[in-house]
Amino acid sequence: CMPTVLGVPGSIAAYQAADLASQLAKGGHAVHCVMTEAATEFITPLTLQVLSRNPVLVSLEDEKQSWKPGHIDLADRADLFLVAPLSADTLGNFANGLAPDPLSSIYLATKATVLLAPAMNGKMWEHPATQRNVAQLTADGCRFIGPEDSGMLACGYEGAGRLVAVDAILEEVDTFAKDGD
Repeated sequence: CMPTVLGVPGSIAAYQAADLASQLAKGGHAVHCVMTEAATEFITPLTLQVLSRNPVLVSLEDEKQSWKPGHIDLADRADLFLVAPLSADTLGNFANGLAPDPLSSIYLATKATVLLAPAMNGKMWEHPATQRNVAQLTADGCRFIGPEDSGMLACGYEGAGRLVAVDAILEEVDTFAKDGD
């Protein structure tokens, strides 16, 4: 089974991480979910814990049971580091090498393949700062899937920024698993 870290930042699309965690686990992945504090406003860690069958890391306080930092252990063990939905905030942290939370710390410490599925307001997605961050992460070797070019967004706008369908993310994960790179 493929060790997979599923990162879940704060986004209205975070509820879709439940389906993603469930489908990955059913597909034979050892899923370890890592949430930002903001994500817990949209979906509970317990939901992801039950669906992934593993403890969920939200803060460094969650790591007290072990002498070895859990976020470094996850970074070392992961073959795939998938963040869906990727928020503008987490995108900026990754692109600028910032580590204010366990999710960003794992990103900085992992050698795993990184697959990012952005979801945000279309104006945020199209902003030059966001596009610079995307370009930086692409240059750093990250793979992006999405966002959708059009559709109704949670904010009421129509346009780019929606998280791609869970099935499309799973197809990309399967492609990675078959390629083994």
